[in-house]
Amino acid sequence: SRAAHELVVAGIAMRRLRTKTARAALARAERAARQAGIPALTAEVESASLVLSTPVARLIARGEERLLLLEEVEALLASRALVVDACRHVVRDARTVVSLARRPVLFALARALGEAWRGDVPRGTLVARAFRAKLADESHRARLRVEVGRLRAVLRTLAGVSATKRGFALVPRRVREVVVLAPPVEEEHAAVLAFLADGESWSSSALALALGASQRTVQRALDSLAAAGKVQSFGRGRARRWTTPVPGFPTTLLLPAPLLID
Repeated sequence: SRAAHELVVAGIAMRRLRTKTARAALARAERAARQAGIPALTAEVESASLVLSTPVARLIARGEERLLLLEEVEALLASRALVVDACRHVVRDARTVVSLARRPVLFALARALGEAWRGDVPRGTLVARAFRAKLADESHRARLRVEVGRLRAVLRTLAGVSATKRGFALVPRRVREVVVLAPPVEEEHAAVLAFLADGESWSSSALALALGASQRTVQRALDSLAAAGKVQSFGRGRARRWTTPVPGFPTTLLLPAPLLID
């Protein structure tokens, strides 16, 4: 139906952070749903529309936090700020995107440095954030120096990482502000959700490799998220893939009607 088509268009636009396109598609979907006179379809449109008025992320800057709507996230990513994006595990400005999705240690360091900007972060804090070590010994400090060197290399076009007396600090190159964009709620399986946030489909084995975790651990996380309705799968066996639901996609309307049996 026309309404179903517009819902899919809106869902894709939301994923691509094109809120004007999404609003226009939802308006067309609402008109089509009213004309069709199907209550379930109207409810689908209303549910999808809620995404635009519901906080989708948190902005962390200079020690303060606030929730952001989708259109505010769109504006932030188009601004001149350097954004450490904990929703997609990238570091970006308006011109350049550096993905750290497959390098969780480097992203943990980048996020800690981004949250502390304009200040620095003590070495012990960085060790705890990146390596989850309660106490920093000499081996941890040596590894930290190596990982900071790697972070400098991957972020060289966006920012530098300078050593301070007590730790390290992020030094942006082209912008005057550094912010962290985080999920509205941090949860146990946030890392898995971050990989699925852009709508790409993943196998559990690929997720395990990217996260540096066992496939069994990742599968438990996926099962938990699926039970909560936050992810969905398609295919079977080795062909099984996982993704996040597209907002407003009217899956129930695609199912065939039950056969009548005499």
